[in-house]
Amino acid sequence: MSQKIAASVITIGDELLIGQTIDTNSAWMAQELNKIGVWVKRRVAVGDNREDIWQALDNETLESEIILITGGLGPTADDITKPLLCDYFGGKMIVNEQVLEHVKNIFIRLKRPLLERNLKQAEVPDVCEVLMNERGTAPGMLFRKGKKIFISMPGVPHEMKGLMSNKVLPLLQQEFQLPFILHRTLLTAGVGESFIAEKIQSWEEALPAAIKLAYLPNYGMVRLRLTTQTNEKENAEQELDRLFAQLQELVKEWLIVNEDIPLEKALGDLLISKNKSLATAESCSGGYIAHLLTSVPGSSLYFKGTVVAYSYDAKETILGVNPETLATKGAVSEETITEMFKGLMKVTTADYGIATSGIMGPGGGTDDKPVGTVWVAVGSREKMVAKRLHFRFDRAKNIELTATNALLMLYQFVKGE
Repeated sequence: MSQKIAASVITIGDELLIGQTIDTNSAWMAQELNKIGVWVKRRVAVGDNREDIWQALDNETLESEIILITGGLGPTADDITKPLLCDYFGGKMIVNEQVLEHVKNIFIRLKRPLLERNLKQAEVPDVCEVLMNERGTAPGMLFRKGKKIFISMPGVPHEMKGLMSNKVLPLLQQEFQLPFILHRTLLTAGVGESFIAEKIQSWEEALPAAIKLAYLPNYGMVRLRLTTQTNEKENAEQELDRLFAQLQELVKEWLIVNEDIPLEKALGDLLISKNKSLATAESCSGGYIAHLLTSVPGSSLYFKGTVVAYSYDAKETILGVNPETLATKGAVSEETITEMFKGLMKVTTADYGIATSGIMGPGGGTDDKPVGTVWVAVGSREKMVAKRLHFRFDRAKNIELTATNALLMLYQFVKGE
């Protein structure tokens, strides 16, 4: 019988601690580990400090069977992970001929000079098993300590993902008899988590002990996730599907999508199902909605493009907004957003559109239009809906929320048709 296998993820680098670099590695790794039945117990970030890294290794050895490490494997002086791991596991540095040949080939292919410090990438502790990094010069390294497995990988996301997908995940599946961790997730909008909890309280209390319900709120939307861990996948899948169907029925009034996908993909899938297209006219969101839409593979099937009409001049000359409207009503008004939307429909061939205009901050607000005031218009060539929104956060969050609410408004508009 398989048992619960725990993993710890240690990310290394001063840049992570000071916020200069956002740690996306550990989140991605946790998702991939979860898919194969490994439960991530802890995620730890430490700086480029020998004592702190050593202490983190000691601590996580007590917590998990699998310790995954990223960062600190580069060719510069601040990359201390490799010599530290050599000392930690009692080894000595040797040149791995396969890695050396790999490094040389990379520099020949790129037609770049090969420095001595680049060649040192081929040095590895003699107590590790080398995991070849096809996407870079720093190899992955596998160490063993009793029944514990330690795997060190580069911090460069592209390289780490290649090693995880091609080497690490298959290795873990061979090394451990892993359970199945199953999820079912849906997205609701227009109601808070407390209201939903009240609505489904009796159903939630009757859930089997092995199945857990999580509430994942995010500004006007709530994801609900059912999770179970099992050795009997088929039976668990059937039970989870039965309960998930019940949950969807209970929240059908607010249900957006019954998959664990981002809103921009849900909208794209809906447009594809109707063979329809979309374009955007963005002022305050500055193209962020277009960025979200085009981050989805295959979005060229339904996304026509965007007009980032940030200035008054761009609104007038590209979208045909009346200068008098801007002078008397301002850019952040129902009248302007209406004209922006109509202009978008004239300059594109899209079936549906989104238009945004607002004050993102930190300055620019007035008494009647404070920072965070946004007008959004969505609709088709036959009908448009405009709505005033107000957000209370910083500039980056206000832009993000503008985009999310605009996508949600159009999704509900298209779905309603």
